[in-house]
Amino acid sequence: MTSLYLHIPFCARKCPYCDFFSTDRHSPAVLAEYVDLLLKQLELAAAAGTWSGPLTTVFFGGGTPSLLAPPQIGRILQAAAAHFGFVADCEISLEANPGTLSPQSLAGYRAVGINRLSLGAQSLDDRALAQLGRIHSAAEIRQAVAWSRAAGFDNLGLDLIYARSGQSPADLERELVAFLALEPEHLSCYGLSVEEDTPFHAFQRRGELALPDEQSYARQFVLLHEHLAEAGFGHYEISNYARPGRKCRHNLRYWRRRGCLALGAGAHAFDPAGWGRRLAVPGELAAYRQALEVGQDPLLELESFDRTGAMAETLYLGLRTAEGVADRDFSVRFGESLGEHFAPAIARAGSHLHHENGRWTFDLSGWLLFDHLILPFL
Repeated sequence: MTSLYLHIPFCARKCPYCDFFSTDRHSPAVLAEYVDLLLKQLELAAAAGTWSGPLTTVFFGGGTPSLLAPPQIGRILQAAAAHFGFVADCEISLEANPGTLSPQSLAGYRAVGINRLSLGAQSLDDRALAQLGRIHSAAEIRQAVAWSRAAGFDNLGLDLIYARSGQSPADLERELVAFLALEPEHLSCYGLSVEEDTPFHAFQRRGELALPDEQSYARQFVLLHEHLAEAGFGHYEISNYARPGRKCRHNLRYWRRRGCLALGAGAHAFDPAGWGRRLAVPGELAAYRQALEVGQDPLLELESFDRTGAMAETLYLGLRTAEGVADRDFSVRFGESLGEHFAPAIARAGSHLHHENGRWTFDLSGWLLFDHLILPFL
């Protein structure tokens, strides 16, 4: 079994903090051509024999996948089913910008097979939404949630960006109350980071963007954990919370190093054969089109792992999650004890790393210090 990720690199307007490959230059004709290219790449991938079905999860990410019309999403899903098949309970997710949705489009997405919706809300404060460059308002987020429920979506996730410029813990707490009032099944909470070659990076260099200091960031991180735990959400990965039974199964496959085929310009894949290898399609639309026009698979190898690298990445990804890394799974996979192989790194992690019931996990403070604590394992 494998998963399928499709990158839709088009936006109504590119956000100033985003460093993913995407463009706001598109038209109906460009979107239609892109769907045809995705179908060509899917056919090539199926013919190559590297990826085996059935598909256990499908994820349309971006960019803004909700710029594609329901019939276009439906064509892709029909082709994926024909080439690979779906497991009976296949999780099929669509990322959507609230400002691009309507009752009709949502009903259409549900009708063609989308069963999990991830809304890029980011905030429920109109001033913050303007600062983040979003095209929607807080009222439109609430309307999109209501329309989604009316269309039959019972697995709904919302994205929240915190630790924003000028945001205090009290501001975040008020916003959390508003998010919880929408009764989502899933929340992805990302601390605002400034990436190179983005407008926010230029703003920061000019002194026009000041983010909260480390102490304020930590207070907000802990506040999220405590407030959402009280509301019944499980903190199952550093940035992700879910109600029971509503974890994002697609993302769990990434953190478990499971196979994922990726389609589209800017998409990243993982082939678990051997010790694993990571692949990507270059983020360039013209090159993507040219490769497919001559029948060439645009998915290129980025990195091939040896045993040592695979062991390190297993820890890097697994310790991001509440389930952590199991002794038995590690020993079966690598023929060596995790505790023995990583003994020096475990000692340096100290009390932040826990070993209980045959599993290694970081506590909450360990997640806060993750980038520092994980280095000795790499």
